[in-house]
Amino acid sequence: MTAATLFGKIWDSHVVRRFENGRDMIHVDRHLLHDITSVEAFNSLEAAGRYPRNPELAMATADHMVATQPGRDESSFLPGREFVQALRRNSDRTGIRMFDLGDPHHGIVHVISHELAVVLPGLTVVCGDSHTCTLGALGALAFGIGTSDVEHTLATQTLVLQKPPAMRIQVDGILSEFITGKDLVLHILGVLGADGGNGHAVEFAGSAVRALPMEQRFTLCNMAVEFGARIGLIAPDETVFAYLKGRPFAPKGDVWTSALEAWGKLFSDPEAVFDKEVTIDAADIEPIVTWGTSPEDVAPISGRVPDPAAYASPEERQAKQTALDYIGLTPGTPLEGLPIDTVFIGSCTNGRLGDLRAAANIVQGKSVAKGVRAIVVAGSASIKRAAEAEGLDDI
Repeated sequence: MTAATLFGKIWDSHVVRRFENGRDMIHVDRHLLHDITSVEAFNSLEAAGRYPRNPELAMATADHMVATQPGRDESSFLPGREFVQALRRNSDRTGIRMFDLGDPHHGIVHVISHELAVVLPGLTVVCGDSHTCTLGALGALAFGIGTSDVEHTLATQTLVLQKPPAMRIQVDGILSEFITGKDLVLHILGVLGADGGNGHAVEFAGSAVRALPMEQRFTLCNMAVEFGARIGLIAPDETVFAYLKGRPFAPKGDVWTSALEAWGKLFSDPEAVFDKEVTIDAADIEPIVTWGTSPEDVAPISGRVPDPAAYASPEERQAKQTALDYIGLTPGTPLEGLPIDTVFIGSCTNGRLGDLRAAANIVQGKSVAKGVRAIVVAGSASIKRAAEAEGLDDI
């Protein structure tokens, strides 16, 4: 039997049909829908007289076109009202479960889908959002799709795709204190550039990755798309299993026991060959700051604003100079000590309970500085309640 990557094992087990042009039809286990990319897909499906093939394998939430302030409703962000209403109408009409505004489990699609255990290891998962790769932290094959593919998935529960090349990023060693998954992925961006993983299915591996808690694993996989990857995933282990156990849609009883046995086989074989390999030493990573307009514009906090003249090509020099002009930074300026205008804690990258706890631990006993705007947005209603129960809102 040929040695296989984790990505290859999940992909190949979901192939429904292989085509002569090299493309595969794969089965989709979970289809996540939100308020923007689903509207036209549902409209096209209805115009063709079709209905979702497996509505029980889909879930929906309104998260892109809604306000975040307390007491919001569908009209608080007026341009989003018709999108939210359309998603509600389409979900009701087709029998798809929607976690609507006011639902105790409402939240960002890439947050509630894992905290409810809608997504599980070994599943194929799609959503009309490029950050769907977040869910690869559970050992799922998760990726973003466009509106036409949202329609195709609704109609057939399959997609026809070219199998991406596989890439492994191995991070070994021990991360220093205060270094998080966000620093790790920004460091990777600095090493690879914004297109260093272009089109690949990337597996994050190594002792430093295995040591990350779930929240930071989600952050790491979430930002795989920022260096061009289609998919980011981590082999599921005891950290993942402990996270999923007892969640609303997680398997129970004997089914849980069987699931654990199956999930324990989800790893890359020792002899597996990747199309691209990258090795990173955890000891090399400092807290990272971005200084420009691309995710690859990064530097350690101990560094300085770079000089565009140091870049090789005229195109790079122009791009970096344009970025610095836009941000308002001068080459050679130390990054540490630059004034802060706004602090935002949240998003699908860093809006989980562990993220809020980490921030609260740092700011406890302090106040927002004069002239600084600070905003905290929990990733879901459940996380908001848990944070308030711990008193994090008071901090």
